[in-house]
Amino acid sequence: SVILCIYDVVEAANIIPVHIYILGDVMRVVLVANPKGGAGKTTLATNLCGYFANRGQKTTLCDLDRQQSSLRWMAFREPSLPAITGYYGGNQISLGLPRESDWVVVDAPAGLQGYKLTDYLRAVDKVLVPLVPSVFDMAATEDFLNSVRGEMRGMRAKVGIVAMRVDPRTKAASMLEEFLRHFDIPIVAYLRNTQNYVNVAAAGATVFDPPRAKHRRDVEQWGPLVQWLEKK
Repeated sequence: SVILCIYDVVEAANIIPVHIYILGDVMRVVLVANPKGGAGKTTLATNLCGYFANRGQKTTLCDLDRQQSSLRWMAFREPSLPAITGYYGGNQISLGLPRESDWVVVDAPAGLQGYKLTDYLRAVDKVLVPLVPSVFDMAATEDFLNSVRGEMRGMRAKVGIVAMRVDPRTKAASMLEEFLRHFDIPIVAYLRNTQNYVNVAAAGATVFDPPRAKHRRDVEQWGPLVQWLEKK
């Protein structure tokens, strides 16, 4: 197959692809990012890969974090489960992408900011920001969300918040919603606080892998999120 990239010059000698086209089809790239550790980036990225893989989509997980948590998770994945390709991207998300992928999910490192954040935002189709509704997490994410809002002017539909470990009916959810009004970034899903994600991760699996009935409640919560992602 042949790959065609359309490039945009950001700075002298700094060129990144804005869109990656594969012979009439489009490889779509999702960035999962939050500057704070422990926000649930890897949980979100790995389970998102599980969703696409279980739908028969050719899926790649790009780990940009030096700790390579996503790739460590893949090392435990059983060969009998739907295939997910993984690799360590270092500081680049545009190099080494499998040409045949339908979806690429990028697990960004904590502390992502500045010109590197700008490059990543321009190189992807959608951005998911996992956010825990605690005073500490919201404060640590405020500058990041302001940067994202500034960079994505005119492209707000590309950015969505995933409320992690929270019930939408609680006071914590209301606090998060109030905090996010300032940024005009939508909450695209609420994922409850459950040990199911911890348990499946230990086996290199996701809530979308068999046996699906065991995680029906969790899978249902992903409905709005994947609808938002698949909307072009």
